[in-house]
Amino acid sequence: MLPTEQSRFEHLYKKLLQSLKLQGFSSNTIDSYSRAVRKAAEYFECCPDTLTKDQLKHYFSDLVDSRSWSTVKVARNALQFFYKHVLEKDWDWVNIVKPPEVKTLPDILYQNEVSNVINAINKRSYRAFFLTVYSMGLRLEETLTLRPCDINAQVGQVHIRSSKGGKSRMVPLPNATLMHLRQFWKTHRHPTLIFPRLKGDADAVQSTTKTLDRGSLQRAIKLATASCGIPRTITIRSLRHSYATHLLEKGVDLREIQSIMGHESPKTTEIYTHLTQVTNHNAITQIASLMDNLMIDGSDDE
Repeated sequence: MLPTEQSRFEHLYKKLLQSLKLQGFSSNTIDSYSRAVRKAAEYFECCPDTLTKDQLKHYFSDLVDSRSWSTVKVARNALQFFYKHVLEKDWDWVNIVKPPEVKTLPDILYQNEVSNVINAINKRSYRAFFLTVYSMGLRLEETLTLRPCDINAQVGQVHIRSSKGGKSRMVPLPNATLMHLRQFWKTHRHPTLIFPRLKGDADAVQSTTKTLDRGSLQRAIKLATASCGIPRTITIRSLRHSYATHLLEKGVDLREIQSIMGHESPKTTEIYTHLTQVTNHNAITQIASLMDNLMIDGSDDE
């Protein structure tokens, strides 16, 4: 990129970051959008403020051939934001890329497989983490950022603050999960995190601001699934899907499940109806019943 182009791009890039923050986007979205704009600049070796429609068509054609549809969609949304909020230009080519609609059912664990998979995890911290994900239907980030003050043991609820879209919600806390979390927290007694990074001596753990490693957690669930002889592709998100499906099998109403899972649209929750049969019962009672069937090892790490 020529020096004049580079200078102009750096100015616009700073404006992009500022605009993303002012629009209230999450840090993950800011990273994704800014990276997509940088990639476009690198591709054309120029500041992407004067790109033509043909140039953009060629760019997205290459992306479709070499990247996933989710990456293509992020690139399109990022450039659209760049044009609208940074360049203050109309985005006339929003339909250049229209990913095909692909509706797939998620892989889940059956009820009798959940305990086996969680108990196949060697580390006690990971077992406690996966139990928490499953027993409250949480997302990965929601679980990692849980704090002791988020737990209301008296009413059996947890306040989820770092939810998708910046929304918060209350979810039922099974007593079995509460007991495991208490036992696990006593092993480190971190003042603000339930799942801190457990590296170094006690002082290092107490002062860390880092949580358990995301990549290590994903690898652990895959290894545990394989060791249990389960052929399906199971991830941490699969535990959340499994929880919702099992609630349906216990007869919990879809509207209650939508609230517990933090789904904005009921259509998102309806996917679980393709996996099980639904009848109407009380959610709290059925969650307790579901958790009573789990036998999770609470011993120390080997």
